[in-house]
Amino acid sequence: MSSPPAGISLANWLSEPYAHWAFQHVDDFVPTAVISRGTGPVAALDPADTPLGDIRLTDSTGAPTTVGAVLAGTATDGWALAARGSLLAEDYFEGFTPHTRHLLFSVSKSLIGAVVGVLHGHGAIELDAPVTTYVPALAHCGYAGATVRHLLDMRSGIAFSDNYLHPTAEIHLLDQAVGWAPRTSPDAPSSLYDFLLTLRQKTAHGGPFEYRSCETDALGWICEIASGRRMPALMSELLWSHIGARSDATIGVDADGTGFFDGGVSACLTDLIRFGSLFLHDGVSLTGQQVVPAAWIADTLAGGPDSRQAFDAGPGENPMPGGMYRNQVWFPRAGNNVVLCQGMRGQLVYVNRSAGIVAAKVSTQQDAGDAQMLLDTLRAFDAVADEFG
Repeated sequence: MSSPPAGISLANWLSEPYAHWAFQHVDDFVPTAVISRGTGPVAALDPADTPLGDIRLTDSTGAPTTVGAVLAGTATDGWALAARGSLLAEDYFEGFTPHTRHLLFSVSKSLIGAVVGVLHGHGAIELDAPVTTYVPALAHCGYAGATVRHLLDMRSGIAFSDNYLHPTAEIHLLDQAVGWAPRTSPDAPSSLYDFLLTLRQKTAHGGPFEYRSCETDALGWICEIASGRRMPALMSELLWSHIGARSDATIGVDADGTGFFDGGVSACLTDLIRFGSLFLHDGVSLTGQQVVPAAWIADTLAGGPDSRQAFDAGPGENPMPGGMYRNQVWFPRAGNNVVLCQGMRGQLVYVNRSAGIVAAKVSTQQDAGDAQMLLDTLRAFDAVADEFG
């Protein structure tokens, strides 16, 4: 265990100057549970040690730059890129190591989405079923009438804001409920599930896409009820122990031991490559196992009949025109060639299907959601795909 920096607390651990340490030592600071890699073989990624940093591109402002400059300018802690099973790059900076787990924030959502996909393939979860089929308690909050599909695509009508800059945004209460922020009121919910039961509906379910972290938390609850297992064991059993992971992952847990489903997973860098590879191979892992049903991957890539229209109709500025959100993953542009799992502060899994490339980047960016840094990173990975695809 590395010693926490002096002065760190629940009030400041996710901001500078503490975030760089905190993102790599979540297990040393807040309660977590292990997501075991199991006892199976590690999926090999043959090192190729290909120089990629000098590849040229144009950044999101139109200025010439290089892959290396983009990575240096986006607070990268580590990045890796694999093409057709060969690891072309694997770099770690400022104390980050191949065996260090890094907080993934909302990349966690894509992991939960994959668990839903496996349970659906087993017949344990029906996507068009009301959420109350699995969690009757949700009938007493704004989720009454919503379906599992609404949650997967973030199209419920729940009133929830992820805007960390707004002092009354619901995300602050969520962080308090899971023990990741100091409680500001004795009446604040004291667990994740208690928090979800306070949410109210603002618009009709099934409307436009709106990014809401609470949707993934409700999905996690559904997974636990449908399977009869807590998420750390469930994710290990259905996903993490089958992708050939190099290391155990962990997930933050609240006072009741419930996982912080929407943003609490920490994992090692190259294991994100192993997870992302599922989207290249119809759900088959690098060890040759069918982990996620091929039909689930196909549905994710195809989207629903109005997924792109719902995405374009979402509130606020859209940095991904023509894209969509499906099954807890992002498509940043028209078509289904590029798939993203992304989390705030610069966490990213990038899959380019035509080039056979999977890249992963973990970071300690200052802003929760810096659109320019994201777009520049995508351009950098696109440039590598153009070079090697």
